[in-house]
Amino acid sequence: MASQGARGEQKPLLGRGEAPGKPAPSSFEGRKAACAAVLVVEILERAAFFGIVSNLVLYLNSSNFNWGGSQASRAVLLFMGASYLLSPIGGWLADVYLGRYWTITLSFLLYLLTACLLPTLASEEGRLWLCGEMPASQLEPSCQKGTAEARCRHQWPSQYCAPIIYTGLLLLALGISSVKANLTPFGADQVTDRGRDATRRFFNWFYWSINIGAVISLLVVAFIQQNVDFLIGYIIPAACLALALVIFLLAAPIFVTKPASGSQVSTIFQLALQRSCCSQAHQKTTTKIRQQLVGPSPEDVSNFQVLVKILPVLLTLIPYWMVYFQMQSTYYLQGLHLFIPNFFESRHLNISAYAAASREGYTLPDAWLLLANVVVLLILVPLKDRVIDPFLAKRKLLPSALKKMALGMFFGLVSVLCAGVLETKRLDYVNNNQTISQNIGKDDYIAAPLSIFWQIPQYLLIGISEIFASIPGLEFAYSESPKSMQGAIMGLFFFISGVGSLLGSGLLAFLSLPVIGWMHCPEDYGNINKCRMDYYFFLLAGIQTVTCILFIWISGRYEHHSHPSEGQD
Repeated sequence: MASQGARGEQKPLLGRGEAPGKPAPSSFEGRKAACAAVLVVEILERAAFFGIVSNLVLYLNSSNFNWGGSQASRAVLLFMGASYLLSPIGGWLADVYLGRYWTITLSFLLYLLTACLLPTLASEEGRLWLCGEMPASQLEPSCQKGTAEARCRHQWPSQYCAPIIYTGLLLLALGISSVKANLTPFGADQVTDRGRDATRRFFNWFYWSINIGAVISLLVVAFIQQNVDFLIGYIIPAACLALALVIFLLAAPIFVTKPASGSQVSTIFQLALQRSCCSQAHQKTTTKIRQQLVGPSPEDVSNFQVLVKILPVLLTLIPYWMVYFQMQSTYYLQGLHLFIPNFFESRHLNISAYAAASREGYTLPDAWLLLANVVVLLILVPLKDRVIDPFLAKRKLLPSALKKMALGMFFGLVSVLCAGVLETKRLDYVNNNQTISQNIGKDDYIAAPLSIFWQIPQYLLIGISEIFASIPGLEFAYSESPKSMQGAIMGLFFFISGVGSLLGSGLLAFLSLPVIGWMHCPEDYGNINKCRMDYYFFLLAGIQTVTCILFIWISGRYEHHSHPSEGQD
């Protein structure tokens, strides 16, 4: 049941907490049910996402498909990048045609259907039905297990079931990215008429919900996938998505929904083209182009000017995302080469514990290394929302979103510096032949006798950086963008996150070239003990330092011209 507002906007008839002639209530009053529904949906969606991605390399590398490690890693990199880079498509679709509610609904359907592909392929019958028989291995006898496998990996047969898997992952990424681009602003729509404080608080709790979903997935789903069965482990994410869709549909009567109001993205491109042509092309060509283009309205010009101011702020976040995604790649890789205690044994951490781990019982899931980051978010987000922000707001000291983002970039910088220092210390042990051999899953790693708990500071710092960079970044992208472009610009925010992730990986690949050498260590195949990953961390820190300075300058100019008193309301 919904009432029809201006331009087709729908607001709930029940539970609104509003009365004619009275001022709008503050904060979440009358909108708690709608906000709670969005947050529960987000928890379930993130639990599904982390359940899909956390052990995807292991899934493709297992005997189900027998993909090589590099082949599986490339597939996951493509999937992660696409799940961010495709976000503007979903935002544009919502702005122009469907509105956010129906775009989210259809995106969830696509998400659910493609997520069902993973448990289907996890069963032998499903693989045979979709992919046929697995080709026999074409390895030479001298390359069988137990020999110099590093010299033979290029002889693996073609990737089994690759067309089905890559198509499924790309469609899955499209569904994920569209939900990501629209569910966040849709949730903010529920309280946007209650003022900036309500919007800010919603983004705090939305981000908290993301990490609740991650904890559930990492603790339960990742454990089941690694130690029990991938079939069960991938049925759970699909069930989470089905439940999320049901809740979203049932909550429709209490949602504030806004119709597609059109997007001015195409007009913005025309204005950009027109400006470029006017400054570079010959006058005759310029006149011809002007005759072909529809004259922009004052609103179009105003929105174009807003976009021109917002875009540099978002682009300077790219190096931050390069640092942030190290948490799921090189931080994780570094942890594999530090001593990981066996929490399933009742032994004290001493010299004897450096012996190879017992193969009996359950193993510690690799994905649990990410929990340090998640826990700090779960603790600090409510503390910030309930204690820190109200304390600062009463004293007119609450910083603007841009100042918070600058602080977040600083914490990210300190995190990668900590990682670099730890890696230098780890390599000192390795170079002095002070190493141990430890079994993780089904693989052996040569590690330094430094506890993995030394990584806690860098994970904590990257978690704090999220609170100050990513949450205010979402708030900034939503609040500052023109209403007709909110979906597209939120999509652009996630697109830029994906660009940062791919650039970080590209930089790592560049440093793996023989001519550079920092990450090129073929004589130590499977380990990083002959590499200089600490140099990579320090290079990222240098890039982040320069960009922090640039961001402070750009954001200062933005606030001076647009929002001199932002954050003081």
